[in-house]
Amino acid sequence: MTLTRRTLLAAVPLLSVASVVRAAEPDLSALSDITRDIAPIGVAERAARLARAQSLMRSLGMRAVVVEPGASLTYFTGIRWGRSERLTAAVIPVEGEPLIVTPYFEEPSIRETLAIPAEVRVWQEDEDPIRRITEWLVAAKLDKGVIGIEETARFFVADGLKALTGATFVLADPVVRGCRMRKSPAEIALMQAATDVTIAAYRWTYARVEAGMTGAQIGALMNAATARLGGDPEFALALIGEASAYPHGSRTVHRVADGQVVLMDCGCSVGGYQSDVSRTWVHGKATAEQHRVWDQVASGQQLAFATAQVGTPAGAVDDAVRRLYGSLGYGPGYKRPGLPHRTGHGIGMDGHEPVNLVHGEAMRLAPGMCFSDEPGLYLPGRFGVRLEDCFHMTDAGPKWFSEPLVSMESPV
Repeated sequence: MTLTRRTLLAAVPLLSVASVVRAAEPDLSALSDITRDIAPIGVAERAARLARAQSLMRSLGMRAVVVEPGASLTYFTGIRWGRSERLTAAVIPVEGEPLIVTPYFEEPSIRETLAIPAEVRVWQEDEDPIRRITEWLVAAKLDKGVIGIEETARFFVADGLKALTGATFVLADPVVRGCRMRKSPAEIALMQAATDVTIAAYRWTYARVEAGMTGAQIGALMNAATARLGGDPEFALALIGEASAYPHGSRTVHRVADGQVVLMDCGCSVGGYQSDVSRTWVHGKATAEQHRVWDQVASGQQLAFATAQVGTPAGAVDDAVRRLYGSLGYGPGYKRPGLPHRTGHGIGMDGHEPVNLVHGEAMRLAPGMCFSDEPGLYLPGRFGVRLEDCFHMTDAGPKWFSEPLVSMESPV
């Protein structure tokens, strides 16, 4: 059937997610790609990344670093690939060009996104890819000494290399994190573009949230707007009513109604870099308590931002927020009602990256680091409020990717 705006609202409790998005198509047509002029990561930047990694390896006495598919592989090589039982991996040596090992029949696809000079060695279905890596390490005289393994690599990779070489294997965190944690201006620009898309999609979606809608339907609208604006949707969580009291929601289906909290947590990627923004409002008239909790979260968010100065331990940001919330009667610590999760997390190519703004984290904040700032408050069985904006560290202190809200009455 053909749905007008009026019939959409009348029928929304009965509609599927797909139906809601189809009904919104006329409105979506007014949106356009706002990322067309955003520059991707270039050749010079990738070369600088490898040079930085090799410099860190020399200072740490590492002979090579092994990386499996995922954000770190893309970061260093440009290769965008998924993991399977068939191993594709990169080995970054302390000097010279990296090695890429991949199945023979996947080589053409691997080369489509390979963005650096590298040697590509293939293996057949009846061969062992670990032996291919070992042969290369031996030929390069890298099979003895210390080899770093990227932290997300699977056990069989490190275990297989250990069985075939005389190397000592360690986590490559000081190298990989040492490169990825501090973003370049080009990376910051891509994250800013992703945030701009998310904020624009929020504005479009908020105006279309109506009584009777489910969280899934709202999320589908958000993702549709995000894609239209040029972002690759990563997630669009919409928690309604009591579900908002649990940071990642519940399995119970809730529908928008007057007086109900709507908490959205959404993000997308542009050029491989992510955004993460949360907004909370009340559909209809808010109670005094809902207003009070919203204002308390807004104060916590601003306190976290003010505390996040260059040289400050990341854990001190979380501690400052918990002291504030404790003075307001929440907690103690991570107990509810209160803030049961960390104040924020690192962000970049992955939505969650090291390090976190969490109690006990001693890593000191430095220019180029990027974080979410999301000190929500959750009242079990009732409602929750989360306001989340991301910031990046500069020489002068933190700078927002998106400006925090100042009032529940203006939620986008």
